[in-house]
Amino acid sequence: MAIKAEYIWIDGTEPTARLRSKTKILSDGKNLPIWGFDGSSTNQAPGAASDCVLKPVFSCPDPIRGGDNLLVMSEVLLTDLTPHPTNTRALLAPVAEKYASQESLFGIEQEYTFFKEGRPHGFPQQGFPAPQGFYYCGVGADEVFGRDVVEAHMDACLVAGIGLSGINAEVMPGQWEFQVGPLAPLDVSDQLWIARWLLYRIAEDFGIAATLDPKPVSGDWNGAGAHTNFSTKAMREGYDPIIAACEALGKNAAEHVASYGADIELRLTGSHETAPWNEFNYGVSDRGASVRIPWQVEVDQKGYIEDRRPNANMDPYVVTRLIVNTVCGALN
Repeated sequence: MAIKAEYIWIDGTEPTARLRSKTKILSDGKNLPIWGFDGSSTNQAPGAASDCVLKPVFSCPDPIRGGDNLLVMSEVLLTDLTPHPTNTRALLAPVAEKYASQESLFGIEQEYTFFKEGRPHGFPQQGFPAPQGFYYCGVGADEVFGRDVVEAHMDACLVAGIGLSGINAEVMPGQWEFQVGPLAPLDVSDQLWIARWLLYRIAEDFGIAATLDPKPVSGDWNGAGAHTNFSTKAMREGYDPIIAACEALGKNAAEHVASYGADIELRLTGSHETAPWNEFNYGVSDRGASVRIPWQVEVDQKGYIEDRRPNANMDPYVVTRLIVNTVCGALN
């Protein structure tokens, strides 16, 4: 029986890449072939040499089409089957393998904002809603907007087998968050990209757009981040490696911030639960720090850290690579 395989990939749009997808009809889902696409239409090739290649790297059940249909996360290759310059997964893979013995785990908190009719979902046609404060984890039609989309997205992720660990409403109307992990670097990145695709696709059915814009509304409103929780085996067993990890991230702060998502300076202002983009600090239970050590980690003297700097629009392949390289290299 024929199945529909939705091949999903990351394009070459700058400064923030977009997701693309198309459907391939297959006789079964056991052997997913490579496939081609027009790179000149995705900012990945010139028209005179437009062919690019899709290589399946992760697949899961398609919760929208159901049956035996699949979602297929794919790397982009050149026609000689080497990684395309936009293929950030290919850069993560050797780093993850190099430090595999340290057993890195990531939990990523993906914030996003719903837009409807050109404004954040829940914003009035004129002016602004009540100031933020009651929207975070709120309940009630005057505080929560888009829950129907969020519930549909959560259910779809679970059917797909995505390692979803939770959801919550965020501090601005129409702003939400889902969490993926804890998972290894490649797994969390592959699954976060699929979860993003599902979010966009499901929101279509409700006439709503989801955006990862790090500062969707200027002024006294929180931005949207992708707080990245991280640990190694040593960090899960002792507190000294926790401090060593924070110190290592501080030494490479500029390199990380430069690759943590476009327009990061608009979000990391030193206000709205952020540290300034050009400064670094860490602290226990401090949501205004660059890196937060959860209070229970200090009590238990072991656990994980939360890098609060990555933007909502960050590339998880890039962020996990940088953190693994920096922290595992220091702990090695």
